[in-house]
Amino acid sequence: MFNVNNIHQYIVLAPMEDVTDLPFRLICKKLGADLVFTEFISSEALIRNIDKSLKKMRFLPEERPIAVQIFGGNTTSLIESAKIVEDSGADILDINCGCWVKKVVNNDAGAAFLKDPDRMAEMVNSVVNAVKIPVSVKTRIGWTKDNINILEVAQKVQAAGSQFITVHTRTRDMGLGGIADWDWINRVKEVVSIPVILNGDVQTAEDVQRAFATTLADGVMIARGASANPYVFKQAKELMNFNTIITHPTAEDRINLCLEHLALSIEYKGDRGGIIEFRKYYTGYLKGLFNAAKVRQKLMTFDNFNDIKAALYDFLEELAQYETTYERNN
Repeated sequence: MFNVNNIHQYIVLAPMEDVTDLPFRLICKKLGADLVFTEFISSEALIRNIDKSLKKMRFLPEERPIAVQIFGGNTTSLIESAKIVEDSGADILDINCGCWVKKVVNNDAGAAFLKDPDRMAEMVNSVVNAVKIPVSVKTRIGWTKDNINILEVAQKVQAAGSQFITVHTRTRDMGLGGIADWDWINRVKEVVSIPVILNGDVQTAEDVQRAFATTLADGVMIARGASANPYVFKQAKELMNFNTIITHPTAEDRINLCLEHLALSIEYKGDRGGIIEFRKYYTGYLKGLFNAAKVRQKLMTFDNFNDIKAALYDFLEELAQYETTYERNN
């Protein structure tokens, strides 16, 4: 069983809907992620054996430790789905109490729990008592800027049996906008003894280093920064250990990783599904490269791995020619 006491300066891949699928988690794990989360999974869908949700829970041994995240507003359904997660062999069961999306909170799930900390604690305690694997909670600092109650929430979920807590340092009404307030992490650490993971506005290796240097966080969770640059895990560890970033991936490195990721996507989702669902990752892999937008548009039309591979290698040759011309003229 995963020991939460091992959580120390962990760099964590956040749960992201339609992003943190099995192939992407494998890539991030390879590049240094200490803990990876699945996409969030509906408890109602799990107990109804919805195939799409069951597939989200699938993982491989090399991903460990892995946390499967569930969400829902009905405690009975959360308990039953937690048992399904436990049976899957997952290391950690994480409960989403922070999703700000309207359709989630309107069903009394996600961040809706912030409006009633006692309800959240009772739910967490019921789930904890139903399974043997560690249970954690991911939440926000409050429902609104005028109702920040994370200190009360953190204490209650700890008393309910949550073995660690991830705090997205925004309120629900902020969504993904505004500036995350990392100062709340130290305040949470003052009132609980369980590990606390910081989430919010962590985009780069420098952000990870700064988060650990300026807060008492036991772990730092990366979301959108990882989808834009999966190398961020390796770079962050280099910065923390050597005070410098050693890994500066070339265009060739990025394209080869892109193709490796695509091959994994096809392996686990089939040709059509693997290629179509992968298209959202092209932006991150090609970001900042000369003529990337035009190449990305071209890639979006392909439904064959070999055609994609040929187009990306042609792009590499184009980049080499561009760099040669640029150096000659400068």
